[in-house]
Amino acid sequence: MSLISWLRWNEAPSRLSSRSPAEMVLETLMMELTGQMREAERQQRERSNVVRKVCTGVDYSWLASTPRPTYDLSPSERLQLEDVCVKIHPSYCGPAILRFRQLLEEQEPEVQEVSRLFRSVLQEVLERMKQEEEAHKLTRQWSLRPRGSLATFKTRARISPFASDIRTISEDVERDTPPPLRSWSMPEFRAPKAD
Repeated sequence: MSLISWLRWNEAPSRLSSRSPAEMVLETLMMELTGQMREAERQQRERSNVVRKVCTGVDYSWLASTPRPTYDLSPSERLQLEDVCVKIHPSYCGPAILRFRQLLEEQEPEVQEVSRLFRSVLQEVLERMKQEEEAHKLTRQWSLRPRGSLATFKTRARISPFASDIRTISEDVERDTPPPLRSWSMPEFRAPKAD
């Protein structure tokens, strides 16, 4: 028996996708919306069946066939959502889907509300993308800004708080008095006098 057929799992797929990342994000997000709308409709149907069973006391669910989906997006609403989906960067597609699923789980919306919830998640992701882009731009500007070194600061500003051209009486007195005895922990800071 040949092992070559078993080792073909590591070969690259022969057909690579020719779609752009924006198209793939659009398709992924719209498939998620469609699937979640179907699921919301199924849950809504189950809730109405439970209510009907409680009211009548009889369960005819085994007799009924699964109805076709009754709610669909209008073409204009679908185009608007697709337009927003195209703006989403591929790296934000997964977090957008996770956030959408989290909101659906928390709120359990009706079928008509799912698209509104989806739109709010997309707007939230677009705002986050914009904020991160602005922060990245500021970081880039800050890192590319020329910096002055300490050496250039020294040459630009020379601070000499004790240098003065004005003669004072205390200066004359200090020059004529002998230096005070210094403590052992302090070094001598006076320069030797040149005669």
